[in-house]
Amino acid sequence: MVEAGEDAASASWWETFRNSPFLPATVLVLLVAAAAGLFAGSYTYNMANPTPRRIPTAVTGVPASEAEHVRFVAGMEQALGASLKLHHYSGFAAAEEAVEEQKVFAILREDGPRAAAPHLYVSSASGASVAQLLAQTAPKVGATVGSAVAVSDISPLQKGDPRGLAIFYISLAAVILGFVGAIQLNVHARALHPWERICFIVAESMLGAFAIAAIVDWGLGALSLPFAESWAILAFTMVTSGMVFTMFNTLVGRWAMLPTWGLMVLLGNPSSGGAVSWPLLPSLLGRIGQWLPPGASVNAQHTAVYFGGHQHVFPFAVLTVWAAGSTAVFLGWRHRHPGGR
Repeated sequence: MVEAGEDAASASWWETFRNSPFLPATVLVLLVAAAAGLFAGSYTYNMANPTPRRIPTAVTGVPASEAEHVRFVAGMEQALGASLKLHHYSGFAAAEEAVEEQKVFAILREDGPRAAAPHLYVSSASGASVAQLLAQTAPKVGATVGSAVAVSDISPLQKGDPRGLAIFYISLAAVILGFVGAIQLNVHARALHPWERICFIVAESMLGAFAIAAIVDWGLGALSLPFAESWAILAFTMVTSGMVFTMFNTLVGRWAMLPTWGLMVLLGNPSSGGAVSWPLLPSLLGRIGQWLPPGASVNAQHTAVYFGGHQHVFPFAVLTVWAAGSTAVFLGWRHRHPGGR
């Protein structure tokens, strides 16, 4: 009888706890603690000690000594702990075009016996961290193999962005404010119908993107933006981020923040190539990042700012698929969304 009474008391306690606000509050405490650790771990793993894997490099001309060329390339790969993926071009202009197309990160120019020394052209605009690593390593390796190597920056960063991080920051702002805006609409304007909700997400994205671009360019002068294109990319990013949250809100309700944060912040931002260039990221994350909204936003913005006229379709296709897919899920299962009236 005593055991039956204790079991009944335990069951009653659990039932009371389960139906109280203390259960979700306890779950949130545990989830926030786990998210904090994962957040720190994700960014530290990707950014604290970036290590090169493969660095696409253009090669032009004919080396004065084939043996010297082989020793220099082998010395660079040993010093970097990575492979130089060499692409041979018939002339320097073709190699420059490859840099503009973001197919290679540097050019090794070897013009034969009349050249005083091989010349390595790095491109800080392609990836500041990669350019810095190559510029520091090449002269040291050249000295060990008996060949002085000159280094020049063929595509320097803008003066207001000496470390090449401004694009990452504005893209990060667009991603986070995109889904935070959608969350606030869900809290303060829950009664919005589906198409009304979409229209307000678009409106806040347009205004928010304008504010980001205007402050960074006109206010701070950190970047000289191609304003209309950069504004459009930021707005597209915010819309996509907002619709991703709205999709998850439709599918999993009040826990939508978890998959949104995991996809966009824990996985998407560190692997976007904005803070650390993709050749320095773990190879799998570098490939995955290009298919996620933060990576697509960074890629499109980076090309718009530094390689105008060479914009690619791929990042816009990625944003379109995520935005359209999220919107389709939201509209298709709108009866499950907690909003509406």
